[in-house]
Amino acid sequence: MMKTGRLVATAFVALGFSLVSGHSMASQPSPQPAAQRQQAAKPAAARPVNQAQANPQGSRPAAVQAQRVSTNQAAQRARPQQTQAQRIAHANPGGISCVPYVRQATGMAIRGNGGDWWHNATGLYARGHAPEAGAILAFARTGQMRSGHVAVVQEVISAREILIHHANWSGPGIRRGSIMQDVSVIDVSLNNDWSSVRVQVGRDQESLGRIYPIQGFIYDRPDNGYMRTAATPRPGGPVLANARSLRPHDVRGFEEVAQAQPRR
Repeated sequence: MMKTGRLVATAFVALGFSLVSGHSMASQPSPQPAAQRQQAAKPAAARPVNQAQANPQGSRPAAVQAQRVSTNQAAQRARPQQTQAQRIAHANPGGISCVPYVRQATGMAIRGNGGDWWHNATGLYARGHAPEAGAILAFARTGQMRSGHVAVVQEVISAREILIHHANWSGPGIRRGSIMQDVSVIDVSLNNDWSSVRVQVGRDQESLGRIYPIQGFIYDRPDNGYMRTAATPRPGGPVLANARSLRPHDVRGFEEVAQAQPRR
C-alpha cells in the first residue's frame, strides 16, 4: 500500500514539472528566420525608399513635367480664332449681325453700320489698303448691301487672297445671322489694291459671288494720320479682265504681276 502511494506521488511530481516546463517554453518568442534578423539589423539609411515617396509628383522627371506644363500653356495661347467665334456664337444662339460680331471679335469700338466704319475710324484707328491678320475689312455700301459690311481678316494667303471670319452673310445652306470662318476673299482689282473683291459663296471656297467695292482695312492700332490722295484706290475701282471668272486656285502659288502703285 505504501509502495502504491509512492508511485502516485512520483507521477504527480512528474506531471507538475511537465506543466511548468511547457509554460516556460510557450512564454519565449519563436526564433526569427536569419533573413528577417539581417533585414532588421540594417541601418535605416540602407533600406530601399519607396519611389512614390522619393518623387511625390509621380515617376516622370521634373524636366518632363515642366515641358508638359509649357506645352499646355503654349497650346492655350495658340488656340485658333475658331474658339472665339464659337464663344460668340454660343452667346448669340439666335444669330448676330456683322457689326456686333466684329466688335466682340476684335474689341475695336467703332460706331455706325458697317458702311460707316471706314470713315468713323478716323482719328481712332489706322487705316490702309494692305491686308493683315486681325484687321477689319470694310465693305462699301451697294444697292444690294445698303448698310455695308465688315469682316475680320483671319489669314493672308497670298497677295490676292485672304481668309475672313464674319457674321450675317447669307448663302446656300447658311441662314442669316450665322457666323462663318475660313471664308475666301479674292482681290480682283486691276492694281492689286483691294478696292474690289469677290467673296466665297456658301461653304465652297472655289465658288465666288459678285464683285464688291472695298473701302480698305482698319487696323487695331492708333490712327497714323491717313489721308486720301489722288493715288489712293477708290472703292470699286478698275478690275481685272477675268475678274468674274477668277477662282481662288487661280491666284495661288504664283508671283503677282500687278502690284499696287507706290504711294506718293
